[in-house]
Amino acid sequence: MQPAVVVMLLSLVFGGTHVALASGPLRGPLVARLGKAGFGALFSAVAVVSFTALVAYYAGHRWEGAPGPDLGRYPAVRAILMAAIVAGVTLMFLMDYAKSPSALFEPPVRTPKGAERITRHPFFAGVAIIGLAHALLATRAVGTAFFTGLAALAIAGAWHQDRKLIARRGRPYAEYVAATSAVPFAAIVAGRQPLPRGEIRLRAFATGLTIAVLLRTVHASILSRGGAWVVGAVVLGAAISTLRAYRRVQRLTPASPVASAP
Repeated sequence: MQPAVVVMLLSLVFGGTHVALASGPLRGPLVARLGKAGFGALFSAVAVVSFTALVAYYAGHRWEGAPGPDLGRYPAVRAILMAAIVAGVTLMFLMDYAKSPSALFEPPVRTPKGAERITRHPFFAGVAIIGLAHALLATRAVGTAFFTGLAALAIAGAWHQDRKLIARRGRPYAEYVAATSAVPFAAIVAGRQPLPRGEIRLRAFATGLTIAVLLRTVHASILSRGGAWVVGAVVLGAAISTLRAYRRVQRLTPASPVASAP
């Protein structure tokens, strides 16, 4: 079987289980049976195992199979796609996830500000941009399959998350979605949001750019050790973001009118 086909199947397993477990028909009964903590543990375990299998297979077969688009052989196209990757990495770090209305543990829904004026899903948008650019640069079809799968999951994940949170949180989140956009700068172009002048800290830009430079520096070894560095970074990042979101909601809870009501 061609490596690209195997990667496509593994991507479907990772993305499919990720979305399916977060959907009402499965999530509701599982939460009722396992509790929120138990469901969270199950969701995390399935995500880590399926993501590890995907990354490990790609890491071991990334130079095999049919050729890919390899658009990097054209200097002008390569420059554009590399710039897009840097922009995607930077975008991922422009917003503090723990303060986002779409964060875990249902923080308060507030008016958009900062990077949310550009896109309400900076992380998903950044991953989609990075994935699509890498898919076009890939010298092998297996690379195109891997990065297209990541981009597709990011796009589908943003859409699914919005639908889920509108159903769960109602009108406040629906209004937040209507005032913003998933596609970067679409809400600004449409006149629904102003440019976030002075609302994005320089440190956020610097962090994103620094990480982009560091990733480029170690690019040749990112997938060494069967992709262990990638899996470790993603799992650790997700754990830190989850913990920060939980701690923020815990801090806000005592001040909530609902929490203080008799």
